Amino acid sequence: MYHSAPNKAVPAGQAVMAVFYADLVEALERKCYTPAMQRIEVDDLVFYRFEQAADAGLTHGVFTRRGGVSEMPYASLNVGATVGDRPDHVLANRQRMAAVLDVREADIRTAWQVHSADVLVVRRGDVQDWPPPRADALITADSGVPLAMRFADCVPLLFYDPVKQVLGLAHAGWRGTIAGVGPATVETMVAAFGSQPADIIAGIGPSIGPQHYEVGPEVAARVREMFDDMAGLLRPSGRDGHAYLDLWEANRRMLAAAGVQQIEVAGICTYEHVDEFYSHRAEHGRTGRFGMLAVLRDGG
Repeated sequence: MYHSAPNKAVPAGQAVMAVFYADLVEALERKCYTPAMQRIEVDDLVFYRFEQAADAGLTHGVFTRRGGVSEMPYASLNVGATVGDRPDHVLANRQRMAAVLDVREADIRTAWQVHSADVLVVRRGDVQDWPPPRADALITADSGVPLAMRFADCVPLLFYDPVKQVLGLAHAGWRGTIAGVGPATVETMVAAFGSQPADIIAGIGPSIGPQHYEVGPEVAARVREMFDDMAGLLRPSGRDGHAYLDLWEANRRMLAAAGVQQIEVAGICTYEHVDEFYSHRAEHGRTGRFGMLAVLRDGG
């Protein structure tokens, strides 16, 4: 329990956040649960891999908040450059993430994520502008071109076509999910590189789970407009007009409708596990971003 100094008033919000950060520091020191994804530790850095994509030979990782240099509230492997963290810490964290997968940080291609369904085709030789182009999905068929995106409750989507050797990443919050960023990524892989949806391995990564993602009436109405069958997507939250939304299932259904047959759902809730992941909602908006990084290798 947080206690203020004698005769010194502490604002209620400040006291609440002090208790929260004290609990978070304690959580970061604990060992974590074992989910369905492959959990890998390299020294003090921790990341996860999708089993199907890894078995197919894709080099990738969904990184946690562990193993970086950032201080609270960004502790410690924050790769988000726009959240208020020190730029030198963000760069050092990006370099650590890149080193684990044996890529150069300077070669990473990313996007300015804006909750859209826009897909960017990345090719070797493209210059990475700063700020990067606005998009919420990246695809490439070039080996040695690492792609990265950032998350803190929104859904990381991974795409890998081992037949045509095409890689894709996407960022799907409720806006991106409703806009169809997942199917748009599949469609762009088909149009740009000749992928067949049935060949694509998809992963739905750690993100806020259906027990904690409460949305308001407007979002709930948008979801009802998108899906004919609402079973398992929305359930009442107890507040008038509000509901809990299952982003995992929404994205799974949309990918399946796009023809993707191999879909792995991590089932890891970032809200429940701030010991390993950043959660914008659980941490009241003041937190970092964890990274997803992937690269095609020569020879598949």
